[in-house]
Amino acid sequence: MTDPATLLLLDGGDDVAVAPRPLAAGQVVALGSDRLAVADDIPAGHKIARRDLEPGAAVHKYGQTIGQAVIPIRAGQHVHSHNLAILDPAPRTATVPALAGRPALPAGGPDSFWGYRRPDGRAATRNYIGLVTSVNCAAGTAKLIARRFEDRLADHPTVDGVVALTHDSGCGWIAGSNGAELFRRTLLGTALHPNFAALVVIGLGCEMLLPGDLLDDLGNRAAACLTIQEQGGVKATVEAGVAAVERLLPLVGQARRQPISCSELVLAVKCGGSDAYSGISANPALGRAADRLVAAGGRVVLGETPELHGAEHLLTGRATSAAAAERLRRRMDWWRDHTAAHQGGLDHNPSPGNKAGGLTTIWEKSLGAVAKAGSSPLVDVVDYAEAVTRPGLTFMDTPGYDPVSVTGLVAGGAHLVAFTTGRGSVFGCRPAPCLKIASNSQIYQRMDGDLDLDAGGVIDGRTSLEAMGETIFQRLVEVASGRQTAAETLGLGGDEFVPWQLGAVV
Repeated sequence: MTDPATLLLLDGGDDVAVAPRPLAAGQVVALGSDRLAVADDIPAGHKIARRDLEPGAAVHKYGQTIGQAVIPIRAGQHVHSHNLAILDPAPRTATVPALAGRPALPAGGPDSFWGYRRPDGRAATRNYIGLVTSVNCAAGTAKLIARRFEDRLADHPTVDGVVALTHDSGCGWIAGSNGAELFRRTLLGTALHPNFAALVVIGLGCEMLLPGDLLDDLGNRAAACLTIQEQGGVKATVEAGVAAVERLLPLVGQARRQPISCSELVLAVKCGGSDAYSGISANPALGRAADRLVAAGGRVVLGETPELHGAEHLLTGRATSAAAAERLRRRMDWWRDHTAAHQGGLDHNPSPGNKAGGLTTIWEKSLGAVAKAGSSPLVDVVDYAEAVTRPGLTFMDTPGYDPVSVTGLVAGGAHLVAFTTGRGSVFGCRPAPCLKIASNSQIYQRMDGDLDLDAGGVIDGRTSLEAMGETIFQRLVEVASGRQTAAETLGLGGDEFVPWQLGAVV
């Protein structure tokens, strides 16, 4: 693949190939032993037709249908939004996945990481003190408390920080509604995450989810409960909160890392700001790393239900039970109804940035996105923020929007987040560290202070998917053991707790 005039062909039956670099009209490019005359200027990462296609003809990439030709397409032409669309949006029914035949990587290499063992027996990858807010009205107060400790942890080197779990909810819900219960599950799941060693609850005092009720749910993990109205206002609550955290620091600081089996890790896989290279380099490489963790006995969780549209058959086809496959189909049906009720549809994706990067239809985007899940069997399908408990690959029903999706995945127990990007992302996460992987070397070099790994070598032949997958896995073990990610170094992750809001707010 080092020849700049050589196209990327992802499957022998594909109707399109991918331009690894910009192509100019009139240029002759190599496609295996064949040659193809380029008819249009084609940006890097975009598609070029291998053969003539008539209107209505299915167009294949990854060995799968990504849409249909809307006008005649001739060999050598640029294939994108002007001539490719989803004309028949019916869900796929095929159950033979393109990736299912690839075995998981062997479980060689490190089989443990250096983590924290909590008193309840759970493993942790970070050691935070959490400030849990029951309502948005307490958000500013919690941030003021956390800010007081930004430069005061030098004497407590094993404490990773004081994190304010702030949000824009907690009141106005209809009691007992699905939306209220979803919010409660998300807040509790995150607050009880093992990466929080101790908690301080902060509320206003008149909200739907009262601080005292939240304290009861958190049990002995919560060391204090502060109500702004009872404390006498923000200033008094901040001082009380600072004092509570200061009492916790020596206790939390006693924690020490120890060897823990990788079988106890929960990894969330996510993509954002994707381009056409994402499904060729970073996502399948992350899929290899995910397989590697599953082979070691760990848990991997994939989300983003709307961005599974057109690729759901690749998961249902390798589900270990009919119940799991049917549950995934029901969630896809719910999303079709949900978007239709709001005058939309799942095929309104990809975003403008995705399209600029070479992705044309949601089917194409989904086929590349699902590669993050590797080839392991699908063992479970869970609701948003529901605990991920079974070893192997689990699918969680989440929106595609990065902070909302990752909030649910972390609430479900993810110790780590592996996040791929082709257009560039500055996403951070707490309490679970987020490792960001670039799909191409250009964006990695441009944003090297925000990105952790460069998978672009897969595109130009400097490395293989297998080698890149092992590099990602090794880095994940290092991050689980305390190595800071780029986002952590920058101090990001404090504002990305964004629970999914469903239902009426009154």
